[in-house]
This record gives sequence, structure tokens and C-alpha cells, in this order.
Amino acid sequence: MLLSQLGVAAEIIPAQKLNHYWVDASAGLSLSGLSFCNGKLLTVSDKKSQEIYQIVLKGTHARLETYLTLSGLSVPKKDRPRNLWYFLLDLTRPAVAMDFEAISCAGNTFYLLSERYNRIAEVDIQGRGHWLENMWSAKAKAQGYMQGYNLSGVGLQKVGDNFWMVLERDPRALVKLDAKGGVQIFTPPPVAGLNFRGQPENLAGLDYYNGALFTLEPNGHAVCRRVLPSLKAKWCLDYWEHENSSELGYEVSRTGGKGDGLAVGDLGIFIVFDNDNISRIHDPQDRRALLLHLAFPEGVD
Repeated sequence: MLLSQLGVAAEIIPAQKLNHYWVDASAGLSLSGLSFCNGKLLTVSDKKSQEIYQIVLKGTHARLETYLTLSGLSVPKKDRPRNLWYFLLDLTRPAVAMDFEAISCAGNTFYLLSERYNRIAEVDIQGRGHWLENMWSAKAKAQGYMQGYNLSGVGLQKVGDNFWMVLERDPRALVKLDAKGGVQIFTPPPVAGLNFRGQPENLAGLDYYNGALFTLEPNGHAVCRRVLPSLKAKWCLDYWEHENSSELGYEVSRTGGKGDGLAVGDLGIFIVFDNDNISRIHDPQDRRALLLHLAFPEGVD
């Protein structure tokens, strides 16, 4: 009972930075999702819905390049949000602006999560896409989630025949979508000692690696390894010192962390930051996105 009230005891480990990259050609795109797909580091933009991008790493440099140009994704008719906020959004942004927040893959098939329309798009290797029938928003809203504007899914990972997704905040949640249309919604156990510094406990990126889910907790400036099926955190990497250093920090534009996409693989842990086209502290002329490469902690599994 005490742990359920105060949070799960997990080791909070200062993150070791292996490298960082300022991603060329990324200014203004607000990179969001991130995923390793067939050895390539892919990402999407919540400002530009027509492309899947690749972040190409060469030495100490990174560059954003178009990987696929999408076709066939018309505005979905089912499960469209209907409230004042989205009505105003429809007046100010074109309906084909999908607000993609996450990318996942299985072989040569890619999955994109639209926050605007609460839908998952399946895309083939030629870029041809269609919307899957997975629906979750009605059940989530009935259980008290997704009660405000822009509080939908922001992280996605395909694990076997299932999808795992994160709902960002107020309250945050992990959602499991099975192949038969079932929807399960879980509150991730809090982590004792993880410092959100007065900001909402939120989630952003999600990945699955070596039998565990990894959650990006941006306002806690942390990546947590969560075991299945309990979702308890085994350990969390705290990268606050790196994100808020004068070398890597951005000029103040909003409270909380800017981490938005997470990719975990044999090379380590990668986080892409959505800087809202805000300049760096160290170089006010530079509005590129930051890609941070962290090491796995030693001595833990």
C-alpha cells in the first residue's frame, strides 16, 4: 500500500551521454516520433504529414532526409474528435494535417499515429497508406482520459500482434490494442524519486526492446525501463543535466521537458527533442532539433 501511494521503488540513474547531434534540415519541423526500422533511424513531423524522414548519422553529424513520401491517406471519417477545440483547429489548419506524433514498424511495414484523428495509419514500403480500424478514444474518454484539447496518443509501438500506445497527460496512460479490437488502459505505476519539478507527470515516446517497454517521461527528463505485465519501472535514466545544459539547452519557450521521440536498440537510447522552432541558448541563430544518444546503464538489466 505504501508503494502504491508513494511510487514504485526504482533506481534513478544519471544518464551517460555518448553523443549529441544537431539535426541538419530539421528546423521548423517539430520532429516527434522516433524508431529504428531495418537499421535506419526514422522519424516523423507533427507539422508536415506527407513524409517519413530518416536521420542519417555520419560521424559527429546528423541530417534529416526524406525516406518515404506518403500517399493514399485521406481524412479519416471514423472517430473524428468533435468539440470546440477541434472545430477551431479545422478552421486554422487544413484537414490533411494529420499531426503525426509517433512511428513504429514491423519489417517493411510502418505505423504512424495521428494525434489529431486518434487513428493509426499503416504504410507500405512504397509509401502507400491506409487507416487501421483500431479505435480507443471512446473507451478512453469514458474512463476519464482525453478530456481536453491535444490530449490524445503521442507514442506508439507494435509488439507482436498488439499495439502499445501512450496518452500524454491529465491523466497519462498506457493503452494496449489487441488484434481483435480489444482496448485495455493502464495507469503506469509512478516512480519514487523521479523529479517532475512541479510539472504534470506526462509521457511522450515509447519503445520495446529486449522484453521490456521503455517510456519517455519528458517532464521528468527521464527514460524508464518498465517490465511487463506489471509496467513497474526497473530503472530510469535521468538526463535533466544534459537537456538543460547551456551547450544543449534551448531558449525558454514552455515549461517542462522537450523530449518527444524515443528509440531504443543495440546502440543505446536515442531521444529526439521537439524545440517548437525555438533557438538554442548557445546559438540564437540555430533552430535545429536535438538528437541525444545515451548509454545503457551499467550493472542493471
